[in-house]
Formats: sequence, structure tokens, C-alpha cells
Amino acid sequence: MLKGKNIILGISGGIAAYKCATFVRGLVKQGANVKVIMTKHAKEFITPLTMATLSKNPILVDFYNPENGDWNSHVDLGLWADLYVIAPATANTIAKMANGVADNLLLTTYLSAKCPVMFAPTMDLDMYKHPATLRNIEILKSYGNIVIEPTSGELASGLVGAGRMAEPEDMVAFIDSFFSKNNSLVGKKFLVTAGPTYEKIDPVRFIGNYSSGKMGYAISEELAKRGAEVVLISGPVSLSIDNPLIERINVESAKEMYDASMRFFPECDGGIMSAAVADFAPKVQASSKVKRGKDNMTIELVPNKDIAASLGSIKTDKQLLIGFALETDNEFENAQLKLEKKNLDFIVLNSLKDEGAGFGVDTNKIKIIDRNDIVNDYPLDSKRNVAGFIVDYIEKINK
Repeated sequence: MLKGKNIILGISGGIAAYKCATFVRGLVKQGANVKVIMTKHAKEFITPLTMATLSKNPILVDFYNPENGDWNSHVDLGLWADLYVIAPATANTIAKMANGVADNLLLTTYLSAKCPVMFAPTMDLDMYKHPATLRNIEILKSYGNIVIEPTSGELASGLVGAGRMAEPEDMVAFIDSFFSKNNSLVGKKFLVTAGPTYEKIDPVRFIGNYSSGKMGYAISEELAKRGAEVVLISGPVSLSIDNPLIERINVESAKEMYDASMRFFPECDGGIMSAAVADFAPKVQASSKVKRGKDNMTIELVPNKDIAASLGSIKTDKQLLIGFALETDNEFENAQLKLEKKNLDFIVLNSLKDEGAGFGVDTNKIKIIDRNDIVNDYPLDSKRNVAGFIVDYIEKINK
């Protein structure tokens, strides 16, 4: 899967830089085009001549060549690459990446990269276990960066523990697997609903909920990352999304989301219903602002159409339909009932009782329940990673 892929390797100043010779050779051997960026400290551990010879490209260190003024554009590099791998990623470089420091070409290219980014931590045991380093790694993961986990063994200091950069052969295999996974849904098309709906009371007031849309947007990005086309039907959210494989349809009310879902679902291979759709809407919507009065005001509500159940009634044997259940009581029983009633293939359950799950946060904790009542329990994780769990399960049952 690496043939023709454009990969940037950013080498920072760590003893594990010597492994980059074998790493680059492995990438090139599998057909990848490799450009290497080195920090000035990295040159103290492995020579630019070695890396230039193995990568078959000039090594990039400075922003420009002082002799002729040639500029090494970090913007162009970020657009060229299909993947940016930073290895070794020292504690210093990880800290700068996490905090947006841009004091060398490696870091400015990182901040400009439009492609996925992987980083391979390498440092002494105490540095790796320091709370600051662990926090910075979690920050990078929350940005969507992918960590190539270090291994345990004897370190340069003589200590034994985690902190060794992964072996070159394992990193090549990891990257090959990543690109294989990224092509796994090519030719597939999915509908995703996300965010809240707003049900108007009058021109300035509405009934809504606290949904941010983050989970649905993360699922859309994960599907597109694996090559699928996505129709994202989004309620009112402050999120943006920029991917040529994702068509965003903006709606406001549950009726608008229902109409768009019924329109697009028949042409899709599956639907993921992650939106927090209002169950009820005001029976009457005032055409002008309702003024304050001395008496209580009563608003009569009428039920909205159930989007998931409606799609479940028209779903074919070749289509998948995935629902969500956000519960506070009798979580498992309520999720099972929705699974059967709405003709879902599986349902994603989360509970407002779980700290870090629910509306407005960047994390989630889910259970996936399928039609055989098999429960798959996942730990609290970023919504990006949770989206990966959900799409993995889609691929598992769609084989």
C-alpha cells in the first residue's frame, strides 16, 4: 500500500535517529517517495548524507539556503505529503508540537501539514513518564495525531523501561496497515446525521438541546479517511469540516433533517444516526416574537417523525443502519428496545452518568450492542478514537 505514497520524515535530535536509516530504506523499498527534514541537533546523531542517499532526495534542515536564497516552503511540503512521520519525537519536540511552537522547519511543516501525522516518542524512562510529557502526548492525540507507541527495553541511560522508539520494520508495517485501512471503504457511501435540531417557538426562541455535533463530525471524518463518500446532515453547530469526500447538508429542524435523510439514504450503503433529534416540536410557531405576559404560557408540543425508525422501515438487506442511545436510566434495556423497534444493525449506547461522556465534551465512553445482544464495552477516549471504534465495527459486520 505504500507504492506512490508521499511521506515526510521529520527527525529530531535523539539517539534513536540512527534507526531512521533502516526506516527510510524500508519505506523506499516498498515504493514510497520520502523527503527528510532534520533538526540541527538531529545532524549530530546521523548525517544528512546518509539520509539523502537512502531517501534519494536532498535533506531539508533550514528554512532557506543562505548561499542562493532557495526557500524550503513548509506550506508546499505540507500539501505534498500523504503522511508526516516525526521519528524520533523527543520530549522537546513533542512539547513544541503540543503548544504550537514553530522555531524550525520540522515544526513549521507540522503546523502546515494537511495530511495525517504520526509521531514516535523516544526518550529516557523518567522523561517519558513525566506528567508534562504524558499530557503533551494526550494533547497531540486529541488533535488527531497518531502515536507510534514506544517499546520497553534497555535505554541509553542504562535504565530499563518504556521509551525506546519502535523498531524500523514495525513502523513500516504500522504505516502500511494505516494506508490499507484508509482504502477500506473506497466505493462506499454513508449518511451521517449530527448535532441538535432547533424547533422554533417564535422567530427568536426555540426548543433545542446541548449537542455539539462533535461525535457525528468525527464519524464523518473517520469514514472519509477510509475512502468512503459521506453525506453529513448537520443541525446547527459551530463546527467546520473540509474534506472533498464529505457533502454537508445544513438543516435546522427535525422535519428538515427527516426530509434530507429520507432523500439521501436510498443511495447510501448505510446510515449512522448520531444526531440528537428533538422528539417534539411546538404545534404552533408564532410568526412574531411572543411578548411577556402576566400569566403562565403553555406550549403544546406534537411528536416529530422518528428518523431512524423511518429509515429502518425502508432499509434493504444491503444497507446498514446504526443508531445512538443517550440514556440516564435502564440504559441497556432502552437501547435494546430501540435496536429492535427501529430495525438497526447495532446501537451505540452512552450514558450521562459516565463522567466525560455526553454533550459538549471532546471525549466519550460507549457500548456497542448488536442484534445478537453482544455488548462491546469501550473505555473513555477522545471522540476521534471512539469514531474509529464505531467505523471498525461497521467494517466488521459488513464483511
